Amino acid sequence: MRILFVCSGNICRSPLGAQVLQARLGPAASVHVVESAGTIADDGAVMDGAAAAQSQRLGGATDSHRSRYLTEQIAASADLVLTAERSHRSAVVQLAPRAAKRAFTIKQFARVLDGLEPGDLADVHSPEALVERVARLRGAVPPPSDPADDDVDDPYRRSEATHVRVADEIDAALGTIADALRAVS
Repeated sequence: MRILFVCSGNICRSPLGAQVLQARLGPAASVHVVESAGTIADDGAVMDGAAAAQSQRLGGATDSHRSRYLTEQIAASADLVLTAERSHRSAVVQLAPRAAKRAFTIKQFARVLDGLEPGDLADVHSPEALVERVARLRGAVPPPSDPADDDVDDPYRRSEATHVRVADEIDAALGTIADALRAVS
């Protein structure tokens, strides 16, 4: 299972998401490749210091991260794409149209999981089947009153409080996602 996180520069939100999900999955992480890319990334940039501090606070390992530019091949090879914003999801789908059914914002994927009935996932026994089921049922879960509620703000060059808030929003969504992935791995 290949899980791809996408944001703009691939130095704040997407590496934080990938690192924290990896940490949350623990031993189950061995069945997943968790990676990240950015729609406007400069290949090889290190993670933003404030975002790295938040990732470390939440258990992420930041040492080896280097940014990379999102390509068609990267987008098409992912089994699950989790983006920071709806605009990033659109960019993924423009590059790899077939990724549409497996691309979500981080908060959208968690929101749909939270909105499902217990029986909705009873016969799901693999991460790939989980993504397929969430994609099929995403329309059954009411959207937020403001579509922007599915987006995660960009904390780049903003206050420490903004970085903490953004990291906590991502972490809360990843708790739901990691629980669901562990349950079917």
